Amino acid sequence: MTETRGTAERFHIAELALLGIAMVWGLTFPMVQDAIGRLPTFTFLAFRFIPASLLVAFIFRKKLAALPASGWLAGVGMGIFLTTGYAFQTLGLDRTSSSNTGFITGLFVVLTPIFGAVLLRQRAGAAAWMAALVSAFGLYLLSGSEGFNSGDALVLVTACSFALHILVTDRAVKDYDMGALLAVQLGVCGFACLVIAGGQGDIEMPDSSQVWLALAVTAFIASALGFFVQTYAQQHAPPARTALILAAEPAFAGFFSWLLKDETLSPSGWVGAGLILAAIVAVEWVPYLRPKRPLPEY
Repeated sequence: MTETRGTAERFHIAELALLGIAMVWGLTFPMVQDAIGRLPTFTFLAFRFIPASLLVAFIFRKKLAALPASGWLAGVGMGIFLTTGYAFQTLGLDRTSSSNTGFITGLFVVLTPIFGAVLLRQRAGAAAWMAALVSAFGLYLLSGSEGFNSGDALVLVTACSFALHILVTDRAVKDYDMGALLAVQLGVCGFACLVIAGGQGDIEMPDSSQVWLALAVTAFIASALGFFVQTYAQQHAPPARTALILAAEPAFAGFFSWLLKDETLSPSGWVGAGLILAAIVAVEWVPYLRPKRPLPEY
């Protein structure tokens, strides 16, 4: 009885913790959109990921020191996809709404089994292809009368990159410590963005408390803490519940975009957002479609 109660308590803790992180991930969309209006995009990303990588590297310093050269190479590969994803997401935020960014980013859950089937000959199943079609129609409705703009296209690249990141991560974590790999990929993301920002002559210090707050939330809560919570939740939370919580992230993005930026969706936009959420839940709910791999932190 005590063991059963303890297991149930761990389930609830895991679910609440992951829901809290999903809420923070959703909150970061409007926060980052405001921050990059005051700080160049790649400077913001560098200031976000370098502190996060240093924190994770300190926590996993022993594992990182023991990581072989092949492990570093795998981490760099993961970092390239992670950097691409965040770079295009942040650039997209400057050209489309934060609510659209949240819903379109969530498509990586649908794209992961599709890319796995096409590129790695993994089993996807009819439901995955149906979810892809449903989410594509949802994306069309979400774009509204203005059509699929350049910002939406940039964020769609993010969804593709995050899906590829998951597939690469799936192979890497079988051979190397996940904490060490996380430190490497976050470092690659941070320092690559710093080099780009330096090349553009855009390195400058934040000049407002709003930007500092966005950096603190995204670096230490959304990225560093998010990884630990996500790992704990995936170890203890039931898969079906995890699916619903994952689907809550773009919903939180839409909610906070409305609350903080007064963004609204048209009736067709709400239908499109609902179809995207339904596709995400469907892919995660079906047990044999669920990607048995860690998801990227936001």
